[in-house]
Amino acid sequence: MAQIFTPDRISLLDAPAHLPKPAQLCLALAVTLTVWDLRRRTRKHLATCEGQALADVGLTAVEARAEAAKPFYRA
Repeated sequence: MAQIFTPDRISLLDAPAHLPKPAQLCLALAVTLTVWDLRRRTRKHLATCEGQALADVGLTAVEARAEAAKPFYRA
Protein backbone atom coordinates (compact mmCIF):
# COMPACT_ATOMS: atom_id res chain seq x y z
CA MET A 1 0.00 0.00 0.00
CA ALA A 2 1.37 3.41 -0.98
CA GLN A 3 1.97 6.04 1.65
CA ILE A 4 0.06 9.28 1.25
CA PHE A 5 2.14 12.32 2.10
CA THR A 6 -0.21 15.11 3.06
CA PRO A 7 1.06 18.59 3.95
CA ASP A 8 0.23 18.05 7.64
CA ARG A 9 2.29 14.85 7.73
CA ILE A 10 5.14 16.53 5.89
CA SER A 11 5.13 19.42 8.36
CA LEU A 12 5.75 16.92 11.16
CA LEU A 13 8.99 15.91 9.46
CA ASP A 14 10.03 19.54 9.21
CA ALA A 15 9.55 20.23 12.94
CA PRO A 16 12.69 21.37 14.76
CA ALA A 17 14.43 18.62 16.64
CA HIS A 18 17.59 18.22 18.62
CA LEU A 19 19.46 16.17 16.07
CA PRO A 20 23.08 16.21 14.98
CA LYS A 21 23.73 18.51 12.00
CA PRO A 22 24.16 15.65 9.48
CA ALA A 23 20.82 14.20 10.57
CA GLN A 24 19.16 17.62 10.27
CA LEU A 25 20.56 17.95 6.75
CA CYS A 26 19.32 14.49 5.75
CA LEU A 27 15.90 15.23 7.23
CA ALA A 28 15.70 18.56 5.39
CA LEU A 29 16.63 16.82 2.14
CA ALA A 30 14.01 14.11 2.70
CA VAL A 31 11.32 16.73 3.39
CA THR A 32 12.26 18.72 0.29
CA LEU A 33 12.21 15.63 -1.94
CA THR A 34 8.86 14.57 -0.49
CA VAL A 35 7.32 17.99 -1.11
CA TRP A 36 8.66 18.02 -4.67
CA ASP A 37 7.22 14.55 -5.34
CA LEU A 38 3.84 15.59 -3.93
CA ARG A 39 3.81 18.67 -6.18
CA ARG A 40 4.80 16.62 -9.23
CA ARG A 41 2.08 14.04 -8.67
CA THR A 42 -0.57 16.64 -7.86
CA ARG A 43 0.23 18.73 -10.94
CA LYS A 44 0.30 15.65 -13.15
CA HIS A 45 -3.17 14.73 -11.93
CA LEU A 46 -4.40 18.32 -12.26
CA ALA A 47 -3.36 18.31 -15.92
CA THR A 48 -5.84 15.48 -16.56
CA CYS A 49 -8.82 17.06 -14.76
CA GLU A 50 -11.62 18.64 -16.74
CA GLY A 51 -14.96 20.40 -16.32
CA GLN A 52 -16.77 19.58 -13.10
CA ALA A 53 -13.67 18.25 -11.36
CA LEU A 54 -11.96 21.63 -11.83
CA ALA A 55 -15.10 23.45 -10.71
CA ASP A 56 -15.16 21.29 -7.57
CA VAL A 57 -11.69 22.51 -6.59
CA GLY A 58 -12.45 26.09 -7.63
CA LEU A 59 -10.17 26.36 -10.64
CA THR A 60 -10.75 27.40 -14.21
CA ALA A 61 -9.18 25.47 -17.08
CA VAL A 62 -6.69 28.31 -17.61
CA GLU A 63 -5.67 28.30 -13.92
CA ALA A 64 -5.33 24.52 -13.94
CA ARG A 65 -3.12 24.57 -17.04
CA ALA A 66 -0.94 27.31 -15.51
CA GLU A 67 -0.52 25.35 -12.28
CA ALA A 68 0.12 22.06 -14.09
CA ALA A 69 2.80 23.74 -16.23
CA LYS A 70 4.86 24.80 -13.20
CA PRO A 71 8.00 22.78 -12.49
CA PHE A 72 7.91 20.60 -9.37
CA TYR A 73 10.39 22.80 -7.51
CA ARG A 74 8.19 25.93 -7.75
CA ALA A 75 5.58 26.59 -5.07
